[in-house]
Amino acid sequence: MSLPIYSITPFTLLDYPDTTACIFWFAGCNMKCLYCYNPEIVYGKGKLGYEQALKFIDSRRNLLDGVVLSGGECTSHKNLSEFAKRLKVKGLKVKVDTNGSNPHVLEKMISEKTLDYVALDFKALPYSFLKITQSRLYNRFEESLDLLLSRQIPFEVRTTFHSDLISRNDVSEMVQFLQNKGYKGNYFIQHFVNDTATLQPLGVSTKTFTEDDFACSDIRIIFRN
Repeated sequence: MSLPIYSITPFTLLDYPDTTACIFWFAGCNMKCLYCYNPEIVYGKGKLGYEQALKFIDSRRNLLDGVVLSGGECTSHKNLSEFAKRLKVKGLKVKVDTNGSNPHVLEKMISEKTLDYVALDFKALPYSFLKITQSRLYNRFEESLDLLLSRQIPFEVRTTFHSDLISRNDVSEMVQFLQNKGYKGNYFIQHFVNDTATLQPLGVSTKTFTEDDFACSDIRIIFRN
């Protein structure tokens, strides 16, 4: 039986807003984004099972307030909600980082109250989604976005920007798309970090715009890197 978790980051103050947390990196992904920073996780095999992960949590008792389930794509793994339920029993908050490709998993976790916060990757609009992600999963992403909006669970949206793959006009259209959906949270645009190993060789990405280039009253646009 394959193991779900590739590795653990034992402590972070950056990946879960206002929460001391660890990160469980889940192996494998159903997208193969050209700019992905984690090829070893996407193509790698899991090394840890849920029981080992829970033992790690017990060893960090009173040091952590939350857990980030990331990857790869954590929602592609079986029994994720049951694992999250056991984390909740231990008094921890649970955040999921997801590409939105498994809305049924998110819905199950929300219904079972095993999910506290979501970071949803907005890879691209339909016309460039296949090229960037090497997948045909856009409709599932949109279903996940609609689900999160309807259930009013705290979440953020984030996009990785590489100037060879996404233009300033693309970003403007993505902001408009979110606004039309009624999203009113934080939209993080993460500039690609050059000279980083990725799934596919890419050229140098240039920073062609800043927050000041976009005006949106309901959405707070925040640039990273």
